[in-house]
Amino acid sequence: MSYASKILIVDDEPQACESLKVLLSNQGYETQTCYNGKEAIELLTRGSFDLVLLDIVMPDMSGFHVMDYINSQKPKPLVIVITGHATVASAVESLRRGACDYLTKPYDFIQLIDGVENALEQSRLKKEHEIVHRKLRQAERQYRLLVNASPDIVYALNHKGEFTFVNAAVERLLGYKQSRLFGKHYSSIVSEKDIDKAKYHFNERRTGVRATRGMELRLKHFQNNGVPNKFLPVELVAMGMYDRSVDQKDKELMGTYGVARDIAHRKRHEPQLLQAHKMEAIGTLAGGIAHDFNNLLMVIQGSASLMLMDMDSTHPYYIRLKNIEKQVQSGAELTSRLIGYARMGKYEVKTVDLNHLVCEASDTFGRTKKEITIHRELGEDLCTIEADVAQVQQVLLDLFVNAADAMPGGGDLILKTMNTTHESLKGKLYDPKPGNYVQLTITDTGIGMGKQTIERIFDPFFTTKKMGRGTGLGLASVYGIIKGHGGYIDVESKKGHGTTFSIFLPAPEKPHLKVVETAKPSIKGAGTILLVDDEEAVLESGRDFLEAMDYSVFLARDGKEAIEVYRKNQDDIDIVILDIATPDMNGGEAYDRMKEINPGLKVLLSSGNRIDWQATDILERGCDGFIRKPFSIRELSGKIWEILKKD
Repeated sequence: MSYASKILIVDDEPQACESLKVLLSNQGYETQTCYNGKEAIELLTRGSFDLVLLDIVMPDMSGFHVMDYINSQKPKPLVIVITGHATVASAVESLRRGACDYLTKPYDFIQLIDGVENALEQSRLKKEHEIVHRKLRQAERQYRLLVNASPDIVYALNHKGEFTFVNAAVERLLGYKQSRLFGKHYSSIVSEKDIDKAKYHFNERRTGVRATRGMELRLKHFQNNGVPNKFLPVELVAMGMYDRSVDQKDKELMGTYGVARDIAHRKRHEPQLLQAHKMEAIGTLAGGIAHDFNNLLMVIQGSASLMLMDMDSTHPYYIRLKNIEKQVQSGAELTSRLIGYARMGKYEVKTVDLNHLVCEASDTFGRTKKEITIHRELGEDLCTIEADVAQVQQVLLDLFVNAADAMPGGGDLILKTMNTTHESLKGKLYDPKPGNYVQLTITDTGIGMGKQTIERIFDPFFTTKKMGRGTGLGLASVYGIIKGHGGYIDVESKKGHGTTFSIFLPAPEKPHLKVVETAKPSIKGAGTILLVDDEEAVLESGRDFLEAMDYSVFLARDGKEAIEVYRKNQDDIDIVILDIATPDMNGGEAYDRMKEINPGLKVLLSSGNRIDWQATDILERGCDGFIRKPFSIRELSGKIWEILKKD
C-alpha cells in the first residue's frame, strides 16, 4: 500500500478549506482542516504533516506566527502560503520564513496542484538527502573510530606531500599531536637518511600491485627541549589516490594514502630469529652428514668385526683391528653429538626423575673438580619427565664442564630445579606448547661471555678453547638434545659476571616407550633374514655379518623391493631388518604393507639416527625393536636373538 502524503489546510474561511480538502482528497492526499492559527498549532503538536497550506491573515493569529512555530519543530513540514491580501512585503516575509511557494486568491486549481506536487517532491528529496547524509556521517564516525583504533599509523597526503589526515596512533608511537601534522610535509617526520627512499614510497603515486609494500623507513619521534631525535622503524604500505579510474589517461593525482606499521619489536628480535633459522639450517646439514658418516662407519665396523671373527688375539693384525673398532666407536660418538645437535630423536625414552640425575651427575663431577663448590637447590615434588637418560646425563656433564672451563681458579656452581608452566615462558623468542614443564638452571661464577660469543654459543664446531682442546660440539649437542626432547634452552651471561643456562623440559602425561636391557646372547643363529637398506655398502657388510652368524639373507634396496621380496618369500623369512629412510617409500609405509601380507611379521628397525618421531610411531604400531648404526656383530646378533626368542 502506497503512502498518502498528509496535508494540513489552515484558513479562516471554512468554504475555502472544504473546497481545498475535496480537491486534494481527489488527488489521493490525506487532508485535515482548521480555521485559525491556534487550532493549527494544536494539530501540528499532536501529529505530523508533510505540507501545510497556510493563510496569512487570520483573526486570532498571523500565519507568520504559525510559521515561526513550524520552524521550531523537527522535522518540520513544508509550507505553501495562500492569501487574498498579497503584497510584495508579505511575499518576501513568507519566503524568508521558509515558505516554498506563495499563491494568491483566487488561485488556479491546476497551479495549486502543481505547487503541492512540487513541494511534496522537494520534501521527499530533502528527506532522502537527510537520510543519505545521516548515513554518511555515521559511516564517517565509524571510519574515524576504526582508523583511530588501529595500532598502525594511517595517513593521507595531498598532491604536494602534505598531511591531510593522520590517525591517533601517531601520537602514541611518535608523540605528535594529530593537529600539529595537518598541512606539514611528510619529510618533517622522516629520518634524513631515509628521505630519498621516502620520495618514492612514503609519497607513493603508483597503485595496485606496483604500489609500495613492505618498505622499511625510520620516522622521527617528536623532539622536545632539544633532546636528540629517536627513530621508530616502520614497514610501509602506500598507494596513490586519483580523481578517476587509474586506467584513464586524464586522471589527476589527488595525493597518497598509506599505513606505517611499528616494527621495532620485530627489529629487536631479528638477530635471534636469524640465529634460530641458522641453527635449524645447520642442524639439517649436521643430520645429513651424520647419517652418511654412520653408513661409512657401519661398513668399516662390519669389515673389522668379520676379520676379528676369524683370528685370535695372537694374530699380528688383531690389535690393529681392535684399534679400528675403537676409532669407529669414537666416530660414532662424534656422529651421536651431531645427531643430538640435529635433534633427530631420542634413543631410550624412560620416565626420569631429573633431581636424581642432577644429583648423580653433580656428585660424579664434584669428585673430579674439587676446587668448585656445588650448591643444589632442588625442588620438592618435582614432576617427572620422559627422556633419554644417557642424553640428559650428557647435557648435564657438558654444561658442568663448560662451567668448569669458565672457572679455572675454582668457583661456585649453583643447580636449581622447579616445576613451572608455559606461562613462565611468555615473552621468550619461542612459542612454548601449553602444559607443565620442569625447569633446570645451571649458574656459574666464572668469567662470563660477551654478546658475540653468546650469539654463536650453540653453533656446531664453535669453541673458544685453544686448537685441539675441544670439538665445539658440546653445547651444540646440548641445544639439539633439549630441542629433541621438546624443550627450550636459554643462556644469560655478561663478561665478569658468570653465566646461567636455563632449561625447560616438558612433563607430559602420556607414557613413553621403555627399553629393557637383556643378557648378551651368543653370536650364532639360524633362520632367514630380509635386509633392507638403500646403501649398497651397508647391504654388503650386513649380508656378510648375517651370513657369518649362519643366517640366510635376502636383500632389498628400497621399500617397494622389500615388499616384493617379502611377498614371494614370506614363508621362509623369519625377520626383516628395515632401514627407516629408504627412497621411493619410507620405512613406515613399507612396514605397514608387509604387515598387511603377514600380521605376525617380525621387524627390527635400523637407522643412523636416534629414535625419532617416525621410529617411535612404527614401534608403537607393534614393531619389535630398534638398532642404531653403526652396530657391531654382537649388538646385531643380540637384537635378533631378543626378537626371535619371543616365540
